[in-house]
Amino acid sequence: MASIIGAVATSHIPAIGAAMARSLQGDAYWKPFFDGYPPVNAWLERMRPEVAVVIYNDHGLNFFLDKMPTFAVGAAAEYRNADEGWGLEPVAPFPGHPGLSWHLIESLVADEFDVTSCQEMLVDHGFTVPMGLLWPGRRRLPKTLPISVNTVQHPLPTPQRCYKLGCAVGKAIASFPQELRVVILATGGLSHQLDGERAGFINRDFDLMCMEKIIADPLALTRYSIRDLVEQAGSQGVEVITWLMMRGALRGPVRCLHRNYHIPISNTGAGLLLLENAA
Repeated sequence: MASIIGAVATSHIPAIGAAMARSLQGDAYWKPFFDGYPPVNAWLERMRPEVAVVIYNDHGLNFFLDKMPTFAVGAAAEYRNADEGWGLEPVAPFPGHPGLSWHLIESLVADEFDVTSCQEMLVDHGFTVPMGLLWPGRRRLPKTLPISVNTVQHPLPTPQRCYKLGCAVGKAIASFPQELRVVILATGGLSHQLDGERAGFINRDFDLMCMEKIIADPLALTRYSIRDLVEQAGSQGVEVITWLMMRGALRGPVRCLHRNYHIPISNTGAGLLLLENAA
């Protein structure tokens, strides 16, 4: 049977990808951010997951405002990247795992979640930047299974809905008959706002509270509305719902093996968590 070996939550800011491409990891501005990742890299090297389920939000590369699914699940043999601006060069395709993808899709629909199944899917920086952070040089790169969550076109799925979907994802993985070591990645956030009168808004206290609740009391965050998240974390800070989905997939108490938080990175509160099941 497949098993979830742990989870990582990380920010996915496009400027991170540009910094990696320019080898700026030791630059004074970037060093406190990049210094958070070696413990996670070492854990992944030791645990060697075979599949990474990547929960992220698309920024217009694959979906746009005219067609924006609430939840979309990749079911392709590979996932390609393309030019999306931001100064990021396209990267090589990422291998998929269609067998696990279709099992997940069928299980989610049986659990009454309406998902869009994508047999072709472009993945943007919300997917590629975390993969580059966690598997530098693509060493031991696992197969991937992207789940895209709408954080752009309102109405957005509630935190509670995302947590419940995460629980269903965890259930589906546990019922997959093939032995697989799976890691769950949540990408996005934390607090930031790119537009309007509050452009540049960061709420450090709220970010740190969210990180603590993700570990110890995720149900507390499910009581927030999307409006609450916008007020507390900024219009793009709603991306924390991907973290809640990840936490739901772990299905029980967790241990925090590592965490990091640094501001500002491109006007964003950048967070990092490494979790594994406590059992």
